Amino acid sequence: MKFLDHLEEWIIAALMGGATLIIFISVLHRYGTGFNIPIVQDWLLSLHFSWAQELCIIMFVWMAKFGAAYGVRAGVHVGVDVLVTRLPTEWRNATVYTALACGMIFTGIIGTLGLTFVWENGMHYAIFHTLGLSVGELTEGPTTPDLEWPTWIVYSAVWMGSYLMCFRFIQVALAFYRTGELPVHDHAHVEGLSDEENAIQLQPATAATKGGV
Repeated sequence: MKFLDHLEEWIIAALMGGATLIIFISVLHRYGTGFNIPIVQDWLLSLHFSWAQELCIIMFVWMAKFGAAYGVRAGVHVGVDVLVTRLPTEWRNATVYTALACGMIFTGIIGTLGLTFVWENGMHYAIFHTLGLSVGELTEGPTTPDLEWPTWIVYSAVWMGSYLMCFRFIQVALAFYRTGELPVHDHAHVEGLSDEENAIQLQPATAATKGGV
């Protein structure tokens, strides 16, 4: 599962970095065309970035869906567990399993509905056409306004992200069954640093807090 974990993180990082870079270049282009610089202004005006906004929206949607799955795995989703932690062990376990089961069911349903939607809006045609099978009365489906990409590819973020979330809920449930613990994200922890280095990072803040009390 390490490969899947890293792939998930790489996809999120690539989408976030790519969208940020596209937005930055698009803004520079927009302001650059306003400067009356011979040749340069004409060259900038010849460039078309009308697709940038649409692409960034698509990238952020994909990032959000995969980010939600990462949130389940890492335990970063917001939750109020004050009451749950005060329950007896049996009641606490039952509550946790119920919540995880609800998450599995919900994301599984959304994933199935999303897959059905894209299948009927171009995915069916694309697969059959690629395999050389008869497409009959199937249609290619709609495309996006600017990029003219098939919308079934764009909307695939829904079923892929939802099924991945469902898988992560199952992972968390199995881990809770084995260890009795849920994933908890340490907001003070810095990825890439050792435990000793993270402890050093926390010392100034801890000292400042104690000094202010």
